[in-house]
Amino acid sequence: MRRTVLEQFPAGGPRGSWPAEEFARARQDEGLAAEVVMDLDTDAFLVIVHQQTADV
Repeated sequence: MRRTVLEQFPAGGPRGSWPAEEFARARQDEGLAAEVVMDLDTDAFLVIVHQQTADV
């Protein structure tokens, strides 16, 4: 399984602001299985989708 990053948001956003979650929810409403994960190396929230890879 492969992960694709759709968007990246800085972790230091304004208090009460959840742009990564809002972006992920909008993608979910479009039918994508988007989720938010934290990238500790870059201190950012990533919105990702999982994609099946063909086993050869």
